[in-house]
Amino acid sequence: MPLTQLITQIERAFEPVREILVPILSNPAVLGMWLALVGVSVSTLWWDINKRNQALPSLMKGVWTLVVLYSGPFGLTLYWYAGRTQISQDSLWRRGVRSTAHCYSGCGAGEVVGVTLAQGVLALAVGWVAAITFGFAYLFGFALTVGPLLQEGVAFRDAVADAFYSETPSITIMEIVAIGADLLLASQAHMGDILFWMALAFSLSLGFIAAFPVNVALVKFGVKEGMKNPAEMGDQTTAQVQTTD
Repeated sequence: MPLTQLITQIERAFEPVREILVPILSNPAVLGMWLALVGVSVSTLWWDINKRNQALPSLMKGVWTLVVLYSGPFGLTLYWYAGRTQISQDSLWRRGVRSTAHCYSGCGAGEVVGVTLAQGVLALAVGWVAAITFGFAYLFGFALTVGPLLQEGVAFRDAVADAFYSETPSITIMEIVAIGADLLLASQAHMGDILFWMALAFSLSLGFIAAFPVNVALVKFGVKEGMKNPAEMGDQTTAQVQTTD
């Protein structure tokens, strides 16, 4: 089946969903409420980090900030479930959340840049928007993995190889869903349209949900190590303070 026919069939299948969501995501009141929720969520995140979770490394503080900026209360819930030093017991599911959040923070930034540039600024055709956005998302997500590995002393070639096989499945699924949803809802929208930004925010969260089971599987089978248990960081900080005292 030609690609154009497949895309047409997908658009037809999801047309009822589009008819429901587009008016909601185009509503100024919904935008205002969403911005307020994001503001409260980011403020709560940083209050908790500064008051209770200073032991988190700078990288993860940045990761969770981006996750909450993209997904508001949903992102804050993810942080509360898996990202704090106060979690009672770590699990595969929490490791999967942290791994997905790490991927999501980089890919989300790349997606925002790619969509804004390709669709919002250059007004390119849908195919080019999808390709450029995927390229930026992959580049940003890839760099967020390679960079920390290089800082740990891993050789550049090994870092690139590790990032390639560990991150490619997650990034690919995340961006297929996120970019597909964004273009389905707002392929004709312009930067000045509320729909342009609300569809982007909505699609980012869908991408996280789609990539989560992929990351759980990658962690389970040892392809990815998963991000470190934050509760252990809290224990180490407490021990250091007691030793100093």
